[in-house]
Parts: sequence; structure tokens; C-alpha cells
Amino acid sequence: MAGKPKLQPKYDATQLFESAVRTLSVRSCSVEQLRTKLRRKAQAAGDVESVILRLKDIGYLNDERFAESFAANRVENDGFGRMRVLNDLRAKRIAPKLAEKAVEQALDGKTESEMLDSFIERRMHSIWSAGPIEDQKVLARAYNRLRRAGFSSSGSLAALKRLAARPEELPDEFGEENEESGDLE
Repeated sequence: MAGKPKLQPKYDATQLFESAVRTLSVRSCSVEQLRTKLRRKAQAAGDVESVILRLKDIGYLNDERFAESFAANRVENDGFGRMRVLNDLRAKRIAPKLAEKAVEQALDGKTESEMLDSFIERRMHSIWSAGPIEDQKVLARAYNRLRRAGFSSSGSLAALKRLAARPEELPDEFGEENEESGDLE
């Protein structure tokens, strides 16, 4: 028999601040993400803003620093392209102009072609090492995966043409419906 869900105790300003510090010690987050978390825990709505201001004042909460770090990580470690990183920052509730600036900084000096080749080599090893690819379905799935990773349509297609056995037979654009069996490893 399912019981009633436990109600989370509401925190006063001191407890709310301590909870916020614990949250930030585990994982950095944007101001808006933290604000949303704290609103669920706060006894008084005004306490949330005072905690946010205090955290900003002492340097524990900074959207610009968070966005720059997050974007750099997504580009360097995950190998994602521009659009994916921008979308991920927006999902973290970073202001659009700040997200744009962070992505530009993270991509500084990198060409999409180099990033695509690196992504394919690191994250799609079976395609990279297979030699010229004959199967159009494999190319279509690879194209869709590159698009989900945030690379442009033209850049993704150009990268796959370099790997295709018959690049002249590739369409100018793959349809999204060609993705039927998921990601490649």
C-alpha cells in the first residue's frame, strides 16, 4: 500500500543558505536553477532572494563563470558543437546573450570541420575506423547523431562525404526519418 508522499520541511533563511551551499558544493548551477530549488524549500519567499544575493556577494554563485565553465566542458570534454552547447546552456536557464558569449569563447580558434572530425573519431569510433562507408543507412544515422551533437547540417554532411565510399551519391540533406536504429558507438 502506497503511503502519502513525505512533505519536505520548509527552511528558514539560515537553513536555506546552508542548503544552497551544500547544493553548490556538489554541483555548480545557474542562478535560476538554484532559485527554483530554493523556492521549493523556503518558508518565506523573500528568503530565497536574500540567499541568492548573499551567494553572489561571496562569489559562490556567478552565471558568467558557470556558463563559461559549462560551455568549455561541453566543447572540450564532450566534443559537442555550437548548437548543442547553446541549447544545453538555455536548458540551464542562462540568459541568451551570456550563453552566446560563453559558447563563442569556448569555440575560439576551433573550426567546425576539426571539431566534427574529432567528434567522429572519439565518439563514433566504428565509423572512423571502418574505412569507406558503403551503407547509406549508416551514413544517415551518423548524420542524425552529428546533428544532435550540435553540428551544422552542411558541416555534418561534408564530414560524412569524407568518410563515404561514394560521396557523390550522398544527398544534399539527409531526412530525419532515416534514423531508425539509434546511435552508433
